[in-house]
Amino acid sequence: MSEEERRVDDIIKKFLLNTTRLRPRLTRHKVVAALLCSFAATAHPPNDEEDAWIPLTTGSVAELYIEPMHECFGDIDVMFHYSTQLAIPRGHSPPTQLPDEFHNYVQVLEIIDSHFPGYVYLELRYLLTKCSDDNTYNAVEYDRGNYMRHREGNGELEEHGPAVLFSAGGKIAVDNVLCARCLLWPTQAADWPTRHRNYEWPDSATVDRVVSHGCDLVGVAHRQCRQHEWEGQHQWRLSFSRAEIVLINSWMPLQQIVYHLLRVFLKTEGLTENADNPGSGTLSNYHIKTLMLWACELKPRSWWTDNFSFTAICADLLHILSQWLNQGYCPHYFITGCNLFDHCDRANQILAAEQLSKIDQGQLINWFRGSYLHKCCQQCPLTVFRPFDDISTSEKLWTATSAVVQWRQSNVKRDSWHAFEAAQIHVLKFISEHSVTVRSYFVFMKEVTKLDSGLRVYFISFVCLHVARKMSIEGSDKWMKVLDVLCGDLD
Repeated sequence: MSEEERRVDDIIKKFLLNTTRLRPRLTRHKVVAALLCSFAATAHPPNDEEDAWIPLTTGSVAELYIEPMHECFGDIDVMFHYSTQLAIPRGHSPPTQLPDEFHNYVQVLEIIDSHFPGYVYLELRYLLTKCSDDNTYNAVEYDRGNYMRHREGNGELEEHGPAVLFSAGGKIAVDNVLCARCLLWPTQAADWPTRHRNYEWPDSATVDRVVSHGCDLVGVAHRQCRQHEWEGQHQWRLSFSRAEIVLINSWMPLQQIVYHLLRVFLKTEGLTENADNPGSGTLSNYHIKTLMLWACELKPRSWWTDNFSFTAICADLLHILSQWLNQGYCPHYFITGCNLFDHCDRANQILAAEQLSKIDQGQLINWFRGSYLHKCCQQCPLTVFRPFDDISTSEKLWTATSAVVQWRQSNVKRDSWHAFEAAQIHVLKFISEHSVTVRSYFVFMKEVTKLDSGLRVYFISFVCLHVARKMSIEGSDKWMKVLDVLCGDLD
């Protein structure tokens, strides 16, 4: 790089570090995700009033604790599993105790390998019945040979999900995914916890946390099996979303920023799919996540921190991705022998590999200086944005970005207040339109506690007013359970 490029690269580093907020709690996406989880608790699967959905926010909303000026969240991803279903590894004994979220009657599904790593079948094996005296479960075996099909649709949740919630700037897309819950670490990834790691990431405590969360199974067949009459309906994919949340939250801030930059860059270059143009890219955000997970494990901490440059790190990682594309092999982070490129068009892989191999720091600097920075500054007032009309030299770029940094840092309290106001509106709208139940109350209280204590107080206060109004119209019988819960929190 030339001396001028080095100065610009240093400006980029300082801009990202000084404008990225860490661990923001009340972002619009996180509030909407919490409300979506609460909504799931008010609904039931189709034709089954005894069953319930147990929600979990996943994806970037749960993984990222950074808030850069550029939007870093895409869709809101929420996974749901049934309170009446549980998966276990093959050959494992049925459990005798379960978390309180599970029903008194639970079907146990055994995970059976398919011929594609990472894809399995679920065989119905046991019916668990809860004993009233000691809260343990007794198991009765089913006849062998009954395999679980994918559920058709999301019923009430699908009908009333994304359309009912709005962000400050319009609708937020929501991806609802039904899954089967496995409380145990899957045998298909048995070597992940114990494999040798030269640089002690993740550390043993993080590995233990990951393993303790088990996994999930999503009703998606391998691409080569989707047209098959039986396999297309009965094949499931192992999901490690819970593990990824723990791992990505353990990253250093600069690693989270690198992850964010790679996602934005590859989307800008048209190499990843997006909601506006599905199927357009050779890569997905999951490939980028896999690349980052491997890099965090295989690179020493000094590679990230010693005289680091965001553009240099991104260029190196894009070249690794190029090599994977050339080889046609993207190694799954958890499952040995699972290739995340095994379904991709080979010609497109080679074209994408060639495109990525040519990217260097200079190109990333120009992209940041133009596309990325312009997007960041659109939210600034005109007086702050105007200097970007001419950023042809490093001195002019420094002047322009310094003004943005100052504006961004001086508005922390204002932005926090606006976020709290928006959250209040979301809560008011949600409860007014969907009411509240004991289950939805507990779910939202659990989620809102992670976000803001003030919003928790507001939620309790508004629920009190809502219940009082409903009792005056409908009588008290229907609302006594909710009232009991409220009285407990008000004590």
